[in-house]
Amino acid sequence: MVDQIGLIQIDSVNTVVRAHELPPFARLGAYPRSLIKEGTERHRDLFEYWGHAACLMPIATHPLWRWRMEQMRERWRRGVDRIERERPGYVAAVLAEVRDRGPIAASDLTDGGKAKGPWWGWAEGKTVLESLFWAGELSVAGRRGGFERLYDLTERVVPAAILALPTPSIEDAHRELVRIASRALGVATRKDIFNYFYLRADRAAASIAELVENGDLLPVTVDDWRDPAYLAAGAKRPRRVDGRALLAPFDPLVFDRDRVERLFGMRYRIEIYTPAPKRVYGYYVMPFLLGDTLVARIDLKADRARATLVVQAAHAEPRVDLPVVASALAEHLQLMAGWLELGDIEVRPRGDLSAALAAAS
Repeated sequence: MVDQIGLIQIDSVNTVVRAHELPPFARLGAYPRSLIKEGTERHRDLFEYWGHAACLMPIATHPLWRWRMEQMRERWRRGVDRIERERPGYVAAVLAEVRDRGPIAASDLTDGGKAKGPWWGWAEGKTVLESLFWAGELSVAGRRGGFERLYDLTERVVPAAILALPTPSIEDAHRELVRIASRALGVATRKDIFNYFYLRADRAAASIAELVENGDLLPVTVDDWRDPAYLAAGAKRPRRVDGRALLAPFDPLVFDRDRVERLFGMRYRIEIYTPAPKRVYGYYVMPFLLGDTLVARIDLKADRARATLVVQAAHAEPRVDLPVVASALAEHLQLMAGWLELGDIEVRPRGDLSAALAAAS
């Protein structure tokens, strides 16, 4: 699955479950929740790095990101140099402690320094660990408590066979990343492809041109799309689509909001950071895919203290069959509740789909 979509975005929001656990559920159903941990910490099939955000990606793609690691090394250098001027030898001491004690979290450092402020006001130790991680000298060996990064030397995290692979040129790496993005997207504009891995437009455009020339991408037009599009060679148009999934805000299918609106006609926005009185649909809203259409959006929450999956609001998209959507959604919520080991489902009376959903649940 991860080979097909190329990445799974990681996010700290745990309203339903950790965000990176939801894309596999959307595609595989009630999979064993240990799989991601095993894939990252035991089998090393996945590694964590910056795709379009912090993401889990197939380990085979690790060499494709060495150009970004080099760029990140330069980007972080100013902050690390400042710390080294203020505290000579500190960076080497942090690296030595990781070498001796890793994998460790920033909170485990003997001298982690003091935080400079809230949120991203990291202490010196965290800043150094992050800079070494983004530069590729350290890697994430796992996470503690579901989210705190554990850092270790890259040679102890990434399999030796992967590290031994030759480093592709930046042009070759971009070409392969564009190929992965276009395959994951199926049909996409240039901007869609750029955004998938946050690639620089000029290099990605050159890669698109090369892939068109060799037949891996086909130029196409899409009705009502303003910009030209590209179809991945080999992409199949099925006779019918039987998709049924609740999509997390960071799912690869919906994280690009402009593309969602062009593909599905849904203007989808995350309202986590919107003050409650100004929210239109709710705090953690997940679109519901039925067939090949986004038919509803659900504000969902796992109330673990009551072992209840709570639908705080349920809104249907225009011109959908409410009983049909409610029946399919109720069945999917039952599957999710069982997967999360929640015994009950509660549907609160907010939204034009809530009454039909409550009756079907």
